Amino acid sequence: MAVYKLELLRKAMIERGISALVVPSGDPHFGEYIQAHYKCVEWLSGFNGSAGTIAVTLKDAALWTDSRFFVQAEAQLAGSGIGLMKMKIPGTEGIDTWIKKRLKDGERVGVVKELLPLSDFNMLQQDLLPFELVETDDLFQTVWKSRPVVESYRINVLDDVYTGESVSSKHARIVAEIGEEGDFLYLISSCDDIAWLFNIRGADIEYNPVPLAYAALTKNSMTLFIKTGTLTEELNLHLSKENVRVMGYDEFDTFISSYPTYAIRIASKEKISLSKYEISLSGGALFKPDTRRGGIIANLKAVKNETEISGFRKAMILDGVAWVKYLRFVEERLKEKNNPLGEWEAAAKIALLRAESDLYMGESFAPIVAFGPNAALPHYEPSEAVHSFVGNDNFLLTDTGGQYICGTTDTTRTIAIGDITEEQKRDYTLVLSGMINLAMARFPSGTRGAQLDILARGPVFSAGKMYMHGTGHGVGHYLCVHEGPQSIRMEENPVVLKPGMITSDEPAIYEEGRYGIRCENLILCKEWCKNKFATFCEFETLTLVPFDTRPVIRELLGKEKIDWLNEYHKRVFRELSPYLKNDDREWLKIRTADID
Repeated sequence: MAVYKLELLRKAMIERGISALVVPSGDPHFGEYIQAHYKCVEWLSGFNGSAGTIAVTLKDAALWTDSRFFVQAEAQLAGSGIGLMKMKIPGTEGIDTWIKKRLKDGERVGVVKELLPLSDFNMLQQDLLPFELVETDDLFQTVWKSRPVVESYRINVLDDVYTGESVSSKHARIVAEIGEEGDFLYLISSCDDIAWLFNIRGADIEYNPVPLAYAALTKNSMTLFIKTGTLTEELNLHLSKENVRVMGYDEFDTFISSYPTYAIRIASKEKISLSKYEISLSGGALFKPDTRRGGIIANLKAVKNETEISGFRKAMILDGVAWVKYLRFVEERLKEKNNPLGEWEAAAKIALLRAESDLYMGESFAPIVAFGPNAALPHYEPSEAVHSFVGNDNFLLTDTGGQYICGTTDTTRTIAIGDITEEQKRDYTLVLSGMINLAMARFPSGTRGAQLDILARGPVFSAGKMYMHGTGHGVGHYLCVHEGPQSIRMEENPVVLKPGMITSDEPAIYEEGRYGIRCENLILCKEWCKNKFATFCEFETLTLVPFDTRPVIRELLGKEKIDWLNEYHKRVFRELSPYLKNDDREWLKIRTADID
């Protein structure tokens, strides 16, 4: 079927005079998750990972993805006529090199202009020289006959009691950051930026509580463009109080093109599509890029206020309670020899336990519950149709998170089932050691994530092993669980870590075909002290979930980190035990006992 789809696409390419097409995983808003309507990569190839780009020529096709999805992509691409290109692996060609080797002089490369941000277009255009990169309409609209429609749902207001700041206050801060003396029109396509600015949440994107929307700001006005039927009486009242003008989602293009040309257009090149960029130039208007990594709003949104931080702390208690019940459930269930526990059932169980809280709003990403060899796949997702049962003498890795109206969680715990090897115990201890190293870090203000990454990665390196994904990503406040612009990873990122930023801390070891280990907490950057040398920062660990201490090699972990772990477990018990009933409380008391 995939080969037939490729032939349909190639026919459409020939009709448009292009010999190659670049197909990214994304929609016009460039978030991590997308609606089924925009899953062109999955429709074409069968690969359903969240990060992948396909290049198609008239004879060949290939998909580029990162290490999180290598094994998954290899399996899903089998028989599709699409090869796998492993990003960041020595010898792997880039998309530009691969395409140029397959084209003749004068042939052209196409991109769907709604699905590519301006920054990517500019880079690809330069990399493909001397071949011409041209814009096309959405070819999939003609070749994908059963393409799902775009869906939209009611938009909800998030009260200031949760946000800690009004819409008008956020608008004033954005205008100050823009710093433009003359008239401007600031264009916003990113749904989570819009949800944060207008203190609204939606249900248009799975796992991300955002509506599909656009927005435009001037010094004195805000205009929100939303789907028909999503404007409720409560939302209308909320926006009216903040002097926000509401227009239809499909009116955004006309609004931009008809706006007076004396107002300079401003947008992040990472977050505006090639299509919207071109429309913004209508009538000779000038364009000025928002040069901050991820854009002005992303940088403001990343620094949580005290209300948001308090909300996160509340969410961690709620989530910790669910985790305790889940971990105890797994232990008890595995004692039932004639009733095996499936990964899918376990994933559903923790969601049900979270749902016992009235503040729970859904999962924050697709749950990863993986036993043994499956745990070696960083983004393995069990399904009802395809999953394994939890066996014995190996690790069970659970990586899940919840959306609560007061905050977002993301936690990974790896537990030992039965007897494990000395190598597995060593690897587990090294991963936990790296996580604690980062959690204990103190550093001067102005420090970037890449400067701290080795703290988590170093113990893993000491065993001659490594993980290819980042160590830490930003987390949104009842928003996207993977949020920029900050990160902690080997690759350079110019964004410095600031007090108020919440980031994950998740080193790992993966042994393909054998086992995988990952430990993850969320950490809050906060000011530690000021002196004659600098202002120093430290991390506060927010997550409240016990670690499995049974695989820990005490001598390898060392006294300082054992002390940290014991103090952490004391806090976990102190903060969670008031919300637990007798059996769960007793289980937690045992699991949080000091280790020597």
